[in-house]
Parts: sequence; C-alpha cells; structure tokens
Amino acid sequence: VQLQASGGGTVQPGGSLRLSCTASGFTLDVYTIAWFRQAPGEEREGVSCISGRDGSSYYADSVKGRHTISGDTGKNTVYLQMNSLKPEDTAVYYCASAPGYYSGEYCLMGQLYTFWGQGTEVTVSS
Repeated sequence: VQLQASGGGTVQPGGSLRLSCTASGFTLDVYTIAWFRQAPGEEREGVSCISGRDGSSYYADSVKGRHTISGDTGKNTVYLQMNSLKPEDTAVYYCASAPGYYSGEYCLMGQLYTFWGQGTEVTVSS
C-alpha cells in the first residue's frame, strides 16, 4: 500500500499548482483522502478532504474558495488544484488515506488517517 504525492514546486504569489496523490495497492473509492500541510516550525494543518463514496469534499477556511480537491477513480488519483497561492501556503504537503467515509470538519482530523504519502514541497515566493 502506497500513496505517492507529487506536483509541488516554487511559484510566485497568485500562481497555481496542482498536486497529485496516486494510490497503489488499494482503490480510493473505499477511502477518504485528505491533504495536510506542515510549514517549518508549525503544526500540521488539514487542508482538504474528499470522500471516495460520493466525492463530497471539505476545505479548511484558509484555502476555501482558492483550492479544489477532486478524484479520478480510473487513475486512482486525487488532485488538489491550488489557485491564488499566497506565501502562507508555503509548506510540505502530504496526502493521506483513511478507511471509510468521513465528511465535514471531522475529515481533517489527522488521527483518522492510516497511510501517508511522502510529501511534496510547495514554496510561494516572489
């Protein structure tokens, strides 16, 4: 079982990036997938999650309206489209999977998640 996160990079403020989280060894449609991030010296923060059952999603207030999470069951991949990036979005981003279906603010609780990807670094700087 593995989650592979990719797509990070360096962008200027206002720019966009799309992160990918590809699963191997299991199918995403029976899991909840979330993105978390951790900036240097900061605690881990839940960013967004998506339910494999119905595609329902939830966003932290810090990214609501700017980021969009989506899934492609054919590619067994979840994406995080990040737009209007700000310097405070700078962090290492991790995807994680939790067996079952979770929604709302509860789905951003890190302790639900049993598998974690290796992280991809996002830097927003001019």
